[in-house]
Amino acid sequence: MQAKDWQALKSGSDVRGTALEGVEGEHVDLTDEAVSGIMKAFLYRLSDKLGKKKLTVAVGHDSRLSAKRISDCAIAAIEESGCDALFTGLSSTPSMFMLLQDHSLGADASVMITASHLPFNKNGLKFFTAEGGLEGKDISEILTLAAEGKALSPAEKGAHRNINYIDEYAAGLVRFVREKTGKNTPLAGKKIIVDAGNGAGGFYVDKVLKPLGADTEGSQFLDPDGRFPNHIPNPENKQAMQSISEQVKKVKADFGIIFDTDVDRAGAVDSKGEEINRNRLIALISAILLAEKPGVIVTDSVTSDGLATFIKAHGGTHRRFKRGYRNVIDESKRLNAEGIYSPLAIETSGHAALKENYFLDDGAYLVTRILVSLAKLADEGKDISDLIKDLPEPFEAAEVRLSFKPGADFKLLGNGVIEDVKKLAENTPGLSPAPDNFEGVRIVFDKDAGDGWALVRMSLHEPIMPINFESNAKGGCKVIAKKLAAILGTYDFLNLDNLKKYISE
Repeated sequence: MQAKDWQALKSGSDVRGTALEGVEGEHVDLTDEAVSGIMKAFLYRLSDKLGKKKLTVAVGHDSRLSAKRISDCAIAAIEESGCDALFTGLSSTPSMFMLLQDHSLGADASVMITASHLPFNKNGLKFFTAEGGLEGKDISEILTLAAEGKALSPAEKGAHRNINYIDEYAAGLVRFVREKTGKNTPLAGKKIIVDAGNGAGGFYVDKVLKPLGADTEGSQFLDPDGRFPNHIPNPENKQAMQSISEQVKKVKADFGIIFDTDVDRAGAVDSKGEEINRNRLIALISAILLAEKPGVIVTDSVTSDGLATFIKAHGGTHRRFKRGYRNVIDESKRLNAEGIYSPLAIETSGHAALKENYFLDDGAYLVTRILVSLAKLADEGKDISDLIKDLPEPFEAAEVRLSFKPGADFKLLGNGVIEDVKKLAENTPGLSPAPDNFEGVRIVFDKDAGDGWALVRMSLHEPIMPINFESNAKGGCKVIAKKLAAILGTYDFLNLDNLKKYISE
């Protein structure tokens, strides 16, 4: 492998690549060689930082078809480095971090094998120490060391043993709810169902909800299956959200929960089958936390103006920041370090990190925190949706994703487009740049130009330019879309098919 091939496996603060053949034009680059080299480089670097030769590292995975191959490679690399491995098998990403807080296990770090909601042929590695997940710069360093072939040179091989940690992780969530509510089965009399999307989240039914007294009949897609035969395990996916919404209505559930593949994200559905995700999910957990103590809620850049109004009305301050869960987490941490209380960093994707929970983006903890409020509200004869009944919502909202023509230098060209659009917005009647631009360009459209806003930005990981719209008027999003199409149509390296399709529908 060339140095550039190693660096191509970097995806934000994770390693991700193609792990299985089966998709035309996508060849395996997360090979045995790559996994082994990356693991050995990670251990080499960690050993140097800790001043410790004999490390203990936990390894877990989600339900992907390539999980066994990659797990075997990772464990072999740990042993060949003279270190010991703790193999947790099917796990959630958050549990792999929480394992490091259990000092009785003696783990120095953990590795989660996952590619979140990406297609079946993808996989990746996510690294944790007791302080939290590694950052993008750390991944770059590890990949550089891997390209150089850096590895520990032990006198003897290490060993590995299997452990079951997900049970202890789930038991911790049960204890948390019981302590917060003062009841052993606070969910008794409530039908609460889960859609795990055949990912790793099926444990939540038997190990969390049932011990708390919930009726979970009607839960679906709990069995792990890396083909993801029913729908993409992704709370942002329309089909996935429609699936859990319909199931809630079908079985007359009081609450529905949906997880992504590795359970670091979640979405929900209320008793009427109404989705609680994106802005509504942010509003719900914000209302819960702000009722306890006012503070700053940090979100990504695509949140609505109505959410900002809602947060202010509930005694908080809205800090709209860059998209990317590590970006919002780091911003919330920064505020707290400066003495400004910020209890929550959350993306519209469902990544939610609470200060009280190590700023770990944990979908299971998020919904568990919500269930505490659901149980308390039930005692008052109220529904969880009552907490967000005053959330101002736009008349229309949409997202369109533009692609780049093959071979285009999408990062350079995309950033150039954003700068051009920003200048046009400053000089076009009816348009103006929003004052809180932290990513891409957010444009305000006046009443005659669509009565809303649009955010044009670059994807963090893909050659995609997403555009988010909101409007307070019927048909307003299409008015905004037409104006943007006229602007973006001048760039021959952009594929506007999705935007044109949206306008014509």
